[in-house]
Amino acid sequence: MERGDGARTESGTGTVSLRAEVPEPLLAAMQDFIEQHPNWDQYRLFQAALAGFLVQNGVRDRGVTRCYLANLFPGRSRFGVLPARPSLPEVA
Repeated sequence: MERGDGARTESGTGTVSLRAEVPEPLLAAMQDFIEQHPNWDQYRLFQAALAGFLVQNGVRDRGVTRCYLANLFPGRSRFGVLPARPSLPEVA
């Protein structure tokens, strides 16, 4: 893991950049989804997937739940602000 740019959200938490190897079928499906849903990008999709997985598997952390809800309903400011996007190269 690499530390992000140190940006802070309203909740006071910082961001961390992750680098992961992804199987090609998963990457292709992600790219297809993003092309079909222009209001989503790779950062929002990854954050929603990770937070959703954690919530569905018993993690009871308010910050994780807020991240999950904020990614699903980006227009709802009551769920909190999404962390600043790290300056990583786009998925090719």
